[in-house]
This record gives sequence, C-alpha cells and structure tokens, in this order.
Amino acid sequence: MIIERQTYSTVKYLLKVSLCFLLISCSSKKSIDADDQILADAENHSGEWLTHGLNYSEDRYSLLTQINKENVTTLGLAWSTNLKSKRGLEATPLIADGVMYVTGVWSIVYAIDASNGKIIWTYDPQVPKQQAERLCCDIVNRGVALYKGRIFSGTLDGRLISVDAKTGKLKWETMTVDSTKPYSITGAPRIVDGKVIIGNGGAEFGVRGYITAYDPENGNQLWRFYTVPGDPSKSFENKAMKAAAKTWSGEWWKYGGGGTAWDAMAYDPELKLLYVGTGNGSPWDRQYRSNGEGDNLYLSSILAINPSNGELIWYYQTTPGDSWDFTAAQHIILADLEMNGQKRKVLMQAPKNGFFYVLDRTNGKFISGDPFVYTNWAKRIDSISGRPIEEPGVHYETVNTDISPNYNGGHNWHPMAFNPKLNLVYIPARENVSNYGHDTSWKYNQTGFGTGNGWNLAIGTDPRNPTRHDTATKSFPRGMLIAWNPVQRKEVWRVSQEADWNGGVLATASDLVFQGTAQGDFICYDGSNGKILWQQNLGGGIIAPPISYMLDGKQYISIPVGWGGGYGMKKKFAPLQSGRIFTFVLNGNSPMPAFNQSSNTEIPTTTFSATAKEVAQGETLFWKYCGTCHVVNEGGGGLAPDLAYSRIVTDSSILFQVVKEGAYLSLGMPKFGNKLNKEDIINIQKYILTKAREKQIK
Repeated sequence: MIIERQTYSTVKYLLKVSLCFLLISCSSKKSIDADDQILADAENHSGEWLTHGLNYSEDRYSLLTQINKENVTTLGLAWSTNLKSKRGLEATPLIADGVMYVTGVWSIVYAIDASNGKIIWTYDPQVPKQQAERLCCDIVNRGVALYKGRIFSGTLDGRLISVDAKTGKLKWETMTVDSTKPYSITGAPRIVDGKVIIGNGGAEFGVRGYITAYDPENGNQLWRFYTVPGDPSKSFENKAMKAAAKTWSGEWWKYGGGGTAWDAMAYDPELKLLYVGTGNGSPWDRQYRSNGEGDNLYLSSILAINPSNGELIWYYQTTPGDSWDFTAAQHIILADLEMNGQKRKVLMQAPKNGFFYVLDRTNGKFISGDPFVYTNWAKRIDSISGRPIEEPGVHYETVNTDISPNYNGGHNWHPMAFNPKLNLVYIPARENVSNYGHDTSWKYNQTGFGTGNGWNLAIGTDPRNPTRHDTATKSFPRGMLIAWNPVQRKEVWRVSQEADWNGGVLATASDLVFQGTAQGDFICYDGSNGKILWQQNLGGGIIAPPISYMLDGKQYISIPVGWGGGYGMKKKFAPLQSGRIFTFVLNGNSPMPAFNQSSNTEIPTTTFSATAKEVAQGETLFWKYCGTCHVVNEGGGGLAPDLAYSRIVTDSSILFQVVKEGAYLSLGMPKFGNKLNKEDIINIQKYILTKAREKQIK
C-alpha cells in the first residue's frame, strides 16, 4: 500500500510539473493582472507566488527545484531590505511580474523589486495608533491579495483597502466592521469566485464574528456570514444561525459570542466550496458565556461556505463548547490522498487543541483525528461521531485545572506546508500548559482583554486548589517542527527546538523544508528525515513563513524577519532588530547587515512603600490592562519590555505621561487616561516595583 501511495503521488507531481511549464510557455497575460483562471492555476505559475498559501489548496509546496539537497549549502544573501519597523512581521509576501507585495506593521503595504530589494512604493493606511489597545496580539498583518491589477489588504482598524498594484494609489476603501466595537483585521484577504473575502478578530474583547465577501471593483458588500448567532429575540440571518442558537444558553449575544474568522481559508474551485476556520468564544469561559452548556456553534469550527451567496454547506466543530481558546482558525490545507485504497478529497488542519484532523472536504465527514503534541484535555476523538472524548474536570468547574495545550496552542497561526510526494505535513508545533480557573469576580466589560477576565482565566484564580493531571512530569513550554503523515496517522520525524514560538514553513519539490526560528536561525531541513542541510542566523526572532520564486532564471528564497506577535510581546530569544526582508539565492554574495546585540538585564532600584491592599489592586489592574503585552520579573520580556526592568516605572511623572496621556502612542503603547485614574496607575506601579524587589532579593 505504501508503494502504491507513493506512486500515485509521484505521478500526480510529474503531471503538475509538466502542466506548469506548458502554461508558462503558452500564457501571455501578466501575473499582476491575475484573474480567476490564473488564481485557480496559481500553483502552475511556479516562478511566482500569487496567492496567500501559494495556491487555493494552501499547501505552500513550491514546484521550483533549482535549489536542492546537493547545492543548498551554497545559498547566500541576494538582498535585504530594511522596513524600519520595530514590531512583528508575520506576512506571506506575494510575487508577481518581478515585484514583491508584502505588509508590515500598522498594516502598511510595500511593493519591492524582487530582484534587488528596492522599495517601489508604500501605502500607509494611517491606522489610528490607539487601535493597539483593541488588539490581542501585536500590530501585525499577514499579507495581501492580488487580483486584476489591484492589491487588497485589511487594516488593524477594520478597513478593507484596494490599491493599484503598479502605483500604490488608493482605489477604494470600505469599513468592514462596527468601529464602535473592538474589531480588528490582521489576516490576509483571499480572492474567491471573483470576490474579496475577509474576516476579522476581536473575540478576546467581546465581538460577534463573521466573514464577508466584497466586490473587488468598488468594495460593495456582496454577502456576510456570521459565525455565531445573535440576539434570538430578533430574526436570525439564516437557517444556520437559527440552528446554532439551539446550542447556546443564557445571554451570550450581550458578550459578543466570539468565533472570529481571523486567519484560515482555503478554496476548492471544482467543488466551489470556501473553507473557513473560526475562533474562540467570548468570553473564553463557557460558564459565563453560555451557562456552561452547549456546543456553542460555530465556535472553533471549520465551515464550508458557498462563495456565490455565503450559504453554509457543512461544518465540523473541532472543539465543542470550547473553554480554553482552542481556536480552529489555524492553517487549512487541501489535498487528494489515497487512503485505504481509495482516493479522497481531504481537508487537513492542526488547530490549537493538539489534534491533527483529516476531513472529507466534499461533505465534512470525519476521517481521522490524532494528537500531534502532548494533549491532556481529551482522551481521543471518537471515530464515529468525530467528537472529542473529554477528560473529567477539564472545564474547571470546581477546581483549577492544568490544561495542555494551552491558549497558545499545539499549533498556532504559523503556516504548515505539505509535500505530496512524501505525504508529509510539516507542522510548526509546540507543547505547553496553563492552569485554568473560574474568575469568581467576573463582570462583563469591553475595556480590557478577556471581556472582564484579563488573563485570570489562563492563570487560575484559586491556586490553593489545583489539579495537576500528569503535567508536572513534563518540561513546558517547548517547540518542535513535526513531519506528520496524514495517511499513516503518525509522526515521521521531529526536530526539537529551544523556543516554542517559531516561524511558518515552506516545502519544495526538491524535498526541502525551510523555517525560521525564534533565535533568528533560518534553516533548511531535509524533508524526508529532518536533517539540517543549511542555516543562517538573521539576527532577530522569526515568526513569518518563507516563500520561493524564480526570476531571471534564478530561484530565490525570501523571508520577513521581525519579532512580535502575541507570545513575542512577552518573551524574546534573540536581540530585537529592525524589521527586514531577507532574500537568498545560490552563490549569493551580498553582505549581511549589522545586527544589534544589546539587551537590558539590569533591574533599576528605587525607594517606595506599598500596602498589601495597594499591591493587590495594582496586580488586578495590571492583568486587566497591561498583561496582554507585558510581563513582570520574567527575565527581560519580549517586544514589550518586562516592566521590572523599565526605568519609566520608577519615575511617576513619566509613567503618567506614557500610561495616562499616551506619550508612546506612536509606538503602539495605548493610552488609558479614560480608564485609569492617578491612584490606579500608582497602584500598578507599586505592584510592578514590588515584583521587581522580589527579583532583587532573590
């Protein structure tokens, strides 16, 4: 059976390559004018990267083979471009007609000459800096869409913009959200069925998720599909919402409900189905969101939608009644696999909950679901119903509970890749744990992270009553790159990594796998066994995925480098560098840029006094307003500094300017003058200084 599967995959691959060169030789239309047919055949324009996941299947499998196992050691820098940014770079660049289109911080769009790295134009949508207060996970953006000479991108404040691909001039923009509510957009749009499709984020702050289709010519809304039901006293938008409401309890609509579709999409043009991954509930804790009852559709689900009208065709829920931020908004890959002697059209996903899923994408039927990392919240996925068999007590009803994976997930947004020759999916994975518990003082609000919870839910609220399962024997957190065979349903190889927040993955037809790490190492692995074939340190932590393209007869490998994102806000593993695009080619000889090697490791001293009550109040406020980005006393912090090491905290007048008046607003530090008074800020300061003193005493 294994030989038969390999033969089928190899024949399919050879047919792809042959068709690719035939299309390239026959096509005269410029890729910048990509229409529906070109996008449907995007994988066969192998010299370019025309859509987010390389093709509609989003397999990130480049057919280029000039760089291979024998010569990859001669890779050298072709060019690097400094974007002069100080926050996270997460985007997948697109390549069309020798131009790279990529997004950076604050939703800025760049057009770059892909041969030499020179910036051709930039478009800055002028996102209001106060929007940083409404973001879960940094001022990031994951990319653009290309269609008929235009570039489409979402902005942090919820707009969808269209600019001319040649000039960068604005064509139109439309507000896709209710700007009075804490919505945001960090994901890349997709072009499907002649429409621009975009979702949004904000479930942590109390919104109702949805995905929308727009007319690429003028930005007019064509349809919208909500991912969770609204107020049942009003008419439901469609049958899907009416059915979903039966799985909820209480007054969820007052809290938003969540379910935001903030990243994953894929499309099957033959079946004419758009696949969308949805997010967590709002608030996280089902006890408060839905009286502890129900599956809460369509949270943490994969939806198959008719792109012509937005009608739901089928759904599969990976985590019914999610209480742990186990989103299913992670990367979706489509493939045709031979399983048990039968060719199946499948959909694959490794969401946060730690199980690798294979579904029949024609009808949503469950095929398999297996743990790819350490998982303790469920025993297994039932083979008949496709539902998880949960461990007792994992909804932390009576005591705090260690849950693995935690809210960072066994796999997060960082894209996977699939090699159809080897039948391997490459997963940037991690193992982690958090102690979850009810926040007994919870009150709904939209003024901080967690609709009132802050981070309390994920750290527990009563540490006197933990239940540890067997996580005490595990060393968490830790990262890894896993090669997973979806047919054999098992791990084939893994590479252990020091950090647990590493970049996305690229696979090539030369059986190479490229990935960047939190330490700044850009590495090429042998896709069949995980052996390191080449690596180059790029100075700063990497979270973005690489791409490959061909220009003037040369194959290039390119990757954005800029540390950040949700986890990156709190921890770093390499010095912080200015954001850059690095591009490599065989025998490249451009010099590497100079890197910053400095780091702050000294805790400043100051004299202060604080009562236990003041410190306790400061701690509560810290986790409500500051803990989304900052840590205290944890070794220096990440993109956002560890406040125990900050000299600003020791000076009350400067602290007021930053926190209350917004002195650092342009850097993405929100101002809280309308939420925190002078006494609040002083109590936060006393909490931070108390924690810093504990470090000094130790």
